[in-house]
Amino acid sequence: MAGEHDSKTPQPSLPPPGGHYSHAVRANGFVFVSGQLPITPDGCKLGDAPFEVQARQVLANVAAALRQAGSDVGLLVQVRVYLDDVANWSAFNAIYADWAGAARPARAVVPTGPLHFGLKVEVEAVALAGPEPGAS
Repeated sequence: MAGEHDSKTPQPSLPPPGGHYSHAVRANGFVFVSGQLPITPDGCKLGDAPFEVQARQVLANVAAALRQAGSDVGLLVQVRVYLDDVANWSAFNAIYADWAGAARPARAVVPTGPLHFGLKVEVEAVALAGPEPGAS
């Protein structure tokens, strides 16, 4: 597809995708970031880590996926957050506000119950695309 970024090559700042998907895809001026979990670049699932550690890792993964596709946090337009427990909303909101800075995209926070691998948070996002990666 024209304008689509080849995101099949694993990036050093992200773990390899855990299924048949790309971390981020560019299409029609947007970047779509797949649901990111608190998994470190070397593939360590942070299920036993405190919620705050998981939240920071998942947001680092979102930022890395955005960079991989030529966008960044300041270009976010929508974010969807899935929490295993709504009691974590306040902690997530504080960490997210620090991470997002001046950016205030539309956002939904959905309490879901248990998430994959026993993790506590998952985040997916849509952003405006910046210049094509590698473009001059």
